[in-house]
Amino acid sequence: MVRLRETIRQLADVDVDVLIEGETGTGKELVALLLHRWSHRRSRQFVAVDCAALPDAIADEALFGNRTQAGRIADADRGTLFLDEIDSMSPALQGKLLRVVEERELPQPGAAPRVVNLRVVAAAKTDLSAAVTQGRFRADLLYRLETVRLRIPPLRERRADVPLLFAYFLGEAAERFGRERPMIDAAVEARLVSDDWAGNVRELRNFAARVVLGIDGDAAQPADQLPLSERVDRFEAAAIRATLERVRGDVGAAAAELQLPRRSLYDRMQRHGIEPAAFRPTARQPE
Repeated sequence: MVRLRETIRQLADVDVDVLIEGETGTGKELVALLLHRWSHRRSRQFVAVDCAALPDAIADEALFGNRTQAGRIADADRGTLFLDEIDSMSPALQGKLLRVVEERELPQPGAAPRVVNLRVVAAAKTDLSAAVTQGRFRADLLYRLETVRLRIPPLRERRADVPLLFAYFLGEAAERFGRERPMIDAAVEARLVSDDWAGNVRELRNFAARVVLGIDGDAAQPADQLPLSERVDRFEAAAIRATLERVRGDVGAAAAELQLPRRSLYDRMQRHGIEPAAFRPTARQPE
């Protein structure tokens, strides 16, 4: 994450388009906002468009405008256009967007194209290269968007960040709600260690808010109401991930630290669906 932040700073003032890849809740819009706020375009608009929330019937006009009203792309002129969940955009819109990205020209009904000066930051929660292979995304548009590609790792690949982020969100929520910062009990600790946080940072932040409000009725579920075998499995998986995090994906070092034969560790990682490559620096390095 430190490398990612440094890369964002290096890219911010360079007018290149950026493709951000990351699961739901990892903070793709925050990365786009930082690219804008740290750039020379900061005084202009940051226009965010949720492509998944735009029905096809209105998406064309919303993005490209019509004879009487400018669209969101025109609004971003001299600023930054953030296209979230671009992987959900229809093929027809992908074709029109390609010209904007490639020529920086916006088609105008019954008139010459309008030149636009903008930076395009696109985000996808799925692998766009795979979408190209499957025929769901245009290869030429992907090539234009991925001048620089940044990947935000999910929380399960950086489990050491979970308690740090939770502590920050806990203080943030306590201040927001005017409540005392609560003490963390064993059930909450168990949830922090064992949960895979499929919703990533967003889910963790919401959990902190519920803990502050004292309404998280399911906080004790992972530790207290699961069969013993599942509790043991969760603890084992969390311990393996935490160790791989510390040794940066070195399976030999992890096996030595956990005092397990290497083959036994591989068997356990396979059972829990843990990929050691995800913990290696090369796997996390933003492209």
